[in-house]
Amino acid sequence: MTIGAVSVSRRSVLTASLAAAVGAVAAGCAQPSRAQWTPAGAAGPPPAGSKPPTQRPAPSPTAPRGTTPGQAPTKLAATLSRFLRPTPQNPKHPTYAGAVALVTVGGKVKTRAAVGDALRYTAGPVELPAAKRVPMRDDSIFDLASITKVFTAILALQQVDKGRLDLAAPVSKYLPGFAGAGKPTVTVEMLLTHTSGLPVGASVTGMSSNAARRAAVLATPLVKGAVPGKTFRYSSVGLMVTAYLVELLAGQSLDRALKAGITDPLGLRDTGFKPLTWLSKADQAQRLVATDARTGRGLLRGTVHDDVANIMGGVAGSAGVFSTAADLAVIGELLLNGGTHSGKRILSEATVRRMLTNANRGKPAVDAERPQRTADHGLGVELNQPWFMGKLAGPRTFGHTGFTGTSLVVNPDRGLVFVLLTNRAHPNWSWADPDPARVEAANAV
Repeated sequence: MTIGAVSVSRRSVLTASLAAAVGAVAAGCAQPSRAQWTPAGAAGPPPAGSKPPTQRPAPSPTAPRGTTPGQAPTKLAATLSRFLRPTPQNPKHPTYAGAVALVTVGGKVKTRAAVGDALRYTAGPVELPAAKRVPMRDDSIFDLASITKVFTAILALQQVDKGRLDLAAPVSKYLPGFAGAGKPTVTVEMLLTHTSGLPVGASVTGMSSNAARRAAVLATPLVKGAVPGKTFRYSSVGLMVTAYLVELLAGQSLDRALKAGITDPLGLRDTGFKPLTWLSKADQAQRLVATDARTGRGLLRGTVHDDVANIMGGVAGSAGVFSTAADLAVIGELLLNGGTHSGKRILSEATVRRMLTNANRGKPAVDAERPQRTADHGLGVELNQPWFMGKLAGPRTFGHTGFTGTSLVVNPDRGLVFVLLTNRAHPNWSWADPDPARVEAANAV
């Protein structure tokens, strides 16, 4: 998003007044405060002369689809279908136009559901007639938003396994451009645990090249008063910098590193950056899930929702990966199985164990958007966060969310992986808070 001359991530930003009130920029895995500000080209009142949908969108005619044709909808599908309508938590609009969920236990699919529409609105936003909508499918392809950070963390930890990256080393040892007050003490591990003191977003607007934008990201100053390693502050910048470490040590761009290090070895054919470059026209029409449908950037479908990632060419360590429920479940199973899947080892067992261990025990968390959030975090994954994990939360439960309405929850005690992908940013991210649906779906599981 762009606020004045500063471009920041859509994940979470506090207003200047709120930042002053708390004494620091507090960032989290959440939407910007809708009552406080409206970013340029983003959600909020329609531009002068435009007309928003005049009627409250009715629930999608698409019936919930469970594991077997002809069966009654599963409890999970029924729960997801409730959020196709306005709810007490979100009384003005549906939470999302559609959703896909998948649950595996012990690596086997227990239930799946697809409800609503992958495309319901065109630019404006204008609600499409039923005949022009695209129904949600089990294999629909979503913009994962910040779940991209999990992939980036895995790629960085692969470099740890290869002996090329030291988690305890200062970031500046590898990236000299990572400089500024307080930054010499920021370690690689702090980037992955969101304790670096870096803000949520970076200023990358008005620059003529990706090299200039990259330099600007590396030069991003710490939050005023932040002491590296002491406090959890969710930061997209930290994972963008992590991606630069991956590119440096792997000797290839992040999208190529993703393909070589994760998607090709695991056979994930529906996962990657910039899906318009690798999906067939038929799949683009039938499987791509839409996000925004407002006038700032028009209808987004197959183009990354995050503005910073978009400015960076669609590839960033913080956002940009697209995937399906089935492919994302493989990532959950990979980590649940200690770094292996279908006989392919992606990470060492010791590294996965460290990845899933709480590195922030006892540290405070600064997140005014989600005051119930704790600092519990491994290396690139959230730990024990009931605000999106619901009753699946526990000391060993890990996962991540994405601003577009996506989430991954893995409960090792149950051997369970739960993927919930929604298009809650379609047509407008400010219409609803995605967390009530996440919690109720997790509770249904």
